[in-house]
Amino acid sequence: MADGLHLKPRHCEELGALLRKYLPGVEVWAYGSRVSGKSHDGSDLDLVLRGPGLNEIPIGQLRDFKEAVRESTIPFLVEARDRARLPKRFHQEIERRHVVFVEAGGQS
Repeated sequence: MADGLHLKPRHCEELGALLRKYLPGVEVWAYGSRVSGKSHDGSDLDLVLRGPGLNEIPIGQLRDFKEAVRESTIPFLVEARDRARLPKRFHQEIERRHVVFVEAGGQS
């Protein structure tokens, strides 16, 4: 489990496997309440997806990943957003407090 991320190990492992399968080579950062320590078991998990070179991730890949998460046994909402599609004003906020969930090379 990524240090500082409030997530049960089984959910961390399942989500990591889905990320590696559907979004290989994408660095994934967690942010929000599960990083700030203000979460509870039902809190959503906010993820920002950082594609290679910070380029946009193909929409089909994002759709397939999100569908796989919905069909998984993860019992909370996972909000995954492509950094390249976020307004720039959000970038600094996320960079200020985040946890690297999957490194660019695919390690979680």
